[in-house]
This record gives sequence, C-alpha cells and structure tokens, in this order.
Amino acid sequence: MGKRDDLIAKYADDLKEKCGMEPDMDLLTKVTIGCGPSIYDADASTVAASQPSELETVKNNFLIKKLALEDGPQLMDAINGVLDTYGRSERNKYRAVVYYMLVKQFGKESIYS
Repeated sequence: MGKRDDLIAKYADDLKEKCGMEPDMDLLTKVTIGCGPSIYDADASTVAASQPSELETVKNNFLIKKLALEDGPQLMDAINGVLDTYGRSERNKYRAVVYYMLVKQFGKESIYS
C-alpha cells in the first residue's frame, strides 16, 4: 500500500468512527484523488472549521466550482452540518472526509463516476 492508500484507510476510519457512516470506498478514493496533492500537506489536508475564510473556500472552490451547485445559504448550512457530524471538537477534520460527506449530502456522486 502506498501513502495515498494509507490516507484513504485513515479517512474511512474517520467516517466510520467519528461520523457514524459506512464509506463507499470507491467514491472515497475518487474524492481523495480529486483533492490532489493537498492530502499530503499537514495544513492543506484539513479544514480549519473555526476560520470563516476557510469555510468560504470550501463553499466557493468545492461546492460551487467542483459540484456546480448554486450559491445560497443552503451551502453554508450543509458545510456546518457536515462539521457538526464530524465533531466540532475534532482537531483534524480531513478535507477528503468533509468533501466526501458533502458529495453524499448533495447526491453529486455522478461527478466522480
């Protein structure tokens, strides 16, 4: 197993243990690959949930540009819902896990097929 496979396994564990979800491993792998090299950078691989600018970045760069969703308050509501599910006190909220949950929430799995 390579480093990416190790990270995907870690993300799957987070989904199971911290979020109470059984991950679709094929989709999780594709979302992780879609994150690009950021998954290998300690800072970029996580979402800083307490920083409004970081949440705006998730909304604009992922939900609007990648998932082609219309801007509106529902996007920030979805991000906050995912962060609540992950656990606000959880120190490391992995970007791939947050993105995976957002893809599932909006039913946008087809983007990764």
